[in-house]
Amino acid sequence: MLSSVLKSETAVAVNIQIMRVFHSVTRFLLNKAEIRLAIEQLKKRLSKTDKNLEMVFLYLDELNDKQEAQPKRTRIGFKPDEN
Repeated sequence: MLSSVLKSETAVAVNIQIMRVFHSVTRFLLNKAEIRLAIEQLKKRLSKTDKNLEMVFLYLDELNDKQEAQPKRTRIGFKPDEN
């Protein structure tokens, strides 16, 4: 605050430098927030994908169990392997 009140060239240069640093820090934090938001969006997408894949595998397991549980069908018609 003192550098903005004083009128010397050094005070003006310090004030300008302070503003530049403040601007750089603000820009860095905004970029960091954007990156954090993008990472969170990716996490949400991946968690949905994981849940969907898990459901697909559960359904496949159920179908496989149903096929194994069905009794063997007796063949109808011509049976070449019987005498």
